[in-house]
Amino acid sequence: MTAAQTIQALQSLPRMGGGGEGPQRMDLLLDRLGNPQEKLKFIHVAGTNGKGTVCAITANILTRAGYKTGLTISPYVVDFRERFQIDGQLIPMRTLSALGGKVLDACAALAQEGRTMGQFEAVTALAILWFAAEKCDFVVLETGLGGRLDPTNGVGNTLVAAITRIGLDHTQLLGDTLDKIAGEKAGILKEGCTVICYPEQPKEALGEILAAAAEKNCDWVMPQLEDFEFFDGKPLRNHFDYGGYTVHLPFPGRHQALNAAMAVEICLALWRQGYEIEDQAILEGLETASLPARIEVLRRHPLVVLDGCHNPDGAQALADQLQPIVEGGGRLIGVLGMMEDKNVEGVLEILEPVLDKVYLAPVENPRALTPQQLEQKAKFYFETEACDTLPHALKAALAQEADGVVVCGSFYLAGEARPILEKLCK
Repeated sequence: MTAAQTIQALQSLPRMGGGGEGPQRMDLLLDRLGNPQEKLKFIHVAGTNGKGTVCAITANILTRAGYKTGLTISPYVVDFRERFQIDGQLIPMRTLSALGGKVLDACAALAQEGRTMGQFEAVTALAILWFAAEKCDFVVLETGLGGRLDPTNGVGNTLVAAITRIGLDHTQLLGDTLDKIAGEKAGILKEGCTVICYPEQPKEALGEILAAAAEKNCDWVMPQLEDFEFFDGKPLRNHFDYGGYTVHLPFPGRHQALNAAMAVEICLALWRQGYEIEDQAILEGLETASLPARIEVLRRHPLVVLDGCHNPDGAQALADQLQPIVEGGGRLIGVLGMMEDKNVEGVLEILEPVLDKVYLAPVENPRALTPQQLEQKAKFYFETEACDTLPHALKAALAQEADGVVVCGSFYLAGEARPILEKLCK
């Protein structure tokens, strides 16, 4: 198969697997592939918001420190191969085709035994197979959904487990309270690993995480707010000091500074375990990390921002960054698309004070609300216009006399919008 055919075959697998819990199915799949995970050392990251940022910064620091570092990211934004990276490089197309074929063959054999592999299990197995073949020193592994039953929890040899901020998302699967969700996320903790926790974790969630850490005999570290100094700067810039590391972080937002501190503490935990990681590598890793659609500034004059926020916590982080612009008299136009299974009203309510007119765009996903469906909800918060196509929505927004355009509501929307915006913003 070609790489394109391999990607199509992987994406044609069911969204959710069947025949046992996620880690159990993953164990069977990895066993079919020769248990490549046993050759690797993992930094495992779970949480509701901020996982991708913590993973990207951590991996970048480790690469700067001279370690061959595998990284998984979910979801991808533009290129399917974003899911599989070593030292910032995407998996080669030929390698994707070859290893993907092995994974698909293993999935087909297991399906005949009544074990149906889902998409995420297959792509995670492919990533681990590649990382083992390339003899990675570390793998920074992002969970997909939850933790305890997530397919990524089929790996062992976890040196550090990190839990980012817990919020209400995927409540139909993970529970409808913060403590229940935190309990699921903390399921990634392994006996004796070091646990790094988000510094402003809700109390209900923190209690569950610390209880799980105690049960697994884990040391735990939480960055302290008194160790931060935030410097005044222009909107959508992030200049701060954490514990003596003074950086200009490429990700805007106070919450991203807190996520960056988690990455620092992950690397310091590895240093305490005997791995050589110099301060210069930490500084360089913080300042050169990249990840699309995380309050990403595609253009500053006039402003164009792309963000994958899809729940109230993510929307609040975006709104906090936009508020100074609005308070200064700026007018911001939105382009919005969302999935039907998200807390749509919660996101709209938070974005209302910072967005003026909003263009509602279709998203190529079966779970997406149509622009007309979204308009029935959004019209109570903004002046709205439903558009037939995403290019129409983007061009209409950019044509407005405004101080900026903000494209947000879904990573699926962000993935479709980013290449279009790159051309329109030239």
